[in-house]
Amino acid sequence: MLSQVVMGCRLVGCILAMVSLQLSFAQDKYPNRAVTFLVPQAAGGANDAIARVIAQKLTEASGQTFLVDNHPGAGGNVGTALVAKAKPDGYTILVTADSAQVINPALYQKTGFDPIKDFDAVTPLAKAGYVVVANPAFAPNNVAELIAYAKARPGEVSYASAGNGTMNHLIGEMLQKAADIKLQHIPYKGAAGAATDVVSGQVPLSVQSTPSSLAFIRSGKLKVIGVVNEKRLSALPDSPTIGETLKGFGATPWYAMFAPTGTPKAIAAWLQVEVNKVLDDRDAIAKLATLGCEPYKGNQESLNQLVQFDLVRWAKIVKDSGAKID
Repeated sequence: MLSQVVMGCRLVGCILAMVSLQLSFAQDKYPNRAVTFLVPQAAGGANDAIARVIAQKLTEASGQTFLVDNHPGAGGNVGTALVAKAKPDGYTILVTADSAQVINPALYQKTGFDPIKDFDAVTPLAKAGYVVVANPAFAPNNVAELIAYAKARPGEVSYASAGNGTMNHLIGEMLQKAADIKLQHIPYKGAAGAATDVVSGQVPLSVQSTPSSLAFIRSGKLKVIGVVNEKRLSALPDSPTIGETLKGFGATPWYAMFAPTGTPKAIAAWLQVEVNKVLDDRDAIAKLATLGCEPYKGNQESLNQLVQFDLVRWAKIVKDSGAKID
């Protein structure tokens, strides 16, 4: 009897050792061939730029090839759905903005993917800066002044966004509810057009990401009314957050990496470790800073928690806003 127990223990030990060896082997040998980072947004945007920084640094560090492939469409749904259906072997990885992953499921009737069931979280990548900006000739210069101005002119003050249901639009809805004001929403077909019309004075206000507005801000063509994020941005350290005036207000949009469900855990772990090394790299940090973004280090568990929290949070905001895209 004792000998059987010993033999059983030895067998279990052998199995565990083999599993450990397999995981180690997978980590050591991965990727072995080109890995594609699929970006469900257009080339030239912040998410695309972040993916290219990560891909370049991983290529340099590992001697392996990491590529970026853009598949924009339907607010990120097209590319995201492609990854959801991809073979879970670690060679097609989603690098996406939070809007596609946690807002679209509430915004679209059909996205083509399930953000929980179809993906394994890998790691967060970066935090994005968002700001409420205005034409320099607009009277209010800060959040308190904007609230007073808008309350004296309910529904008369307009703000431009990148389109119905976009992060820009929904942040504007959040601000109206938190400040108890009424603004007129003017949707554009992208952030660039919205920013340009605020610069020209066609519209007084806009909610913009720092990548789309930082150059205008630094040149004096736009002024910052308030930073949307919970904390001040390193790119704009002198600009107060909206939460410094409206207690509890704040949202920090993010970018992250996901793999198709069933991707080997060793591969996800390898990516998480190597990406976090990139996020400690001074050159990578500097490149992210030029986008108005900051490194966002984490792991699979923290990203899972973030997704689940934000799915609930943004679903309520979308419902309150009445935004829907068929």
